[in-house]
Amino acid sequence: MEPLNETQVIQNLRQTEDPSARYYAAWWLGKMRSQHPDAIPLLLRALEALDATPIDPEQRGVALNAIRALGLLRDMRAEQPLLALLHSNDYTVREEVVRTLGAMGSCGAVVGIRALLASGLEEAGAEQPSSPLLNEPCEALLEALGDIGDSSSSNLAVIHPFTEHPRPLIRSAACRALLQLTGLDQWGMELKKLLNHPEPLVRRGALLDLGATGWLAAVPSIRSAAVEPSLKLVALREVAERNVDPNDVLDAMDGLL
Repeated sequence: MEPLNETQVIQNLRQTEDPSARYYAAWWLGKMRSQHPDAIPLLLRALEALDATPIDPEQRGVALNAIRALGLLRDMRAEQPLLALLHSNDYTVREEVVRTLGAMGSCGAVVGIRALLASGLEEAGAEQPSSPLLNEPCEALLEALGDIGDSSSSNLAVIHPFTEHPRPLIRSAACRALLQLTGLDQWGMELKKLLNHPEPLVRRGALLDLGATGWLAAVPSIRSAAVEPSLKLVALREVAERNVDPNDVLDAMDGLL
């Protein structure tokens, strides 16, 4: 079976009879960073399925892939439709929308994201009844504030309590955001401590958070962390991309290859 080309993918997303073809098409457009003139309009149209009552599960899947694709394409035409979904009743929709708005650097999302975190550890950061999920997708919310880059005192104040969250990955996301927004080494040091956590998942998360900050002082710790070399390379590449003179980072990457 030959791989699909862009024209066929656009046709697949435009049709409505085959949800699985639409699901794959939405993913493809983001993965391939499509610049087709119909890509953004069709991805935005896929979001309309989230307005239905009840929401069709298959069309919901297409819409979630469309949100993820918009995060990769980073076209600001998507900002307002995504902002409208920021307070969706669907936890996963909120989570994916926040990640996409963070990737887009959407300053318009800051107030809404901050509002979702404002109730702190006792509400936003508390577990849902009979569920491993928190009331809000705090990890994504914290990361988005850091990625958007608004270092206002209001943002710092809402992030700071989450450095004491009982879940280490939430603490990691909070420290990542504070390091991005303040540049203070103390938050990088907290992330480095998490590289020694007994749980591999936590070590991986902290490693990727360190990479996302671009903090050069993290390079030796990233190199020596008890994490797969492939993830170390991902983190080091992110550090390199965020620095004007990445030679030391590139040397560290060479040492892993």
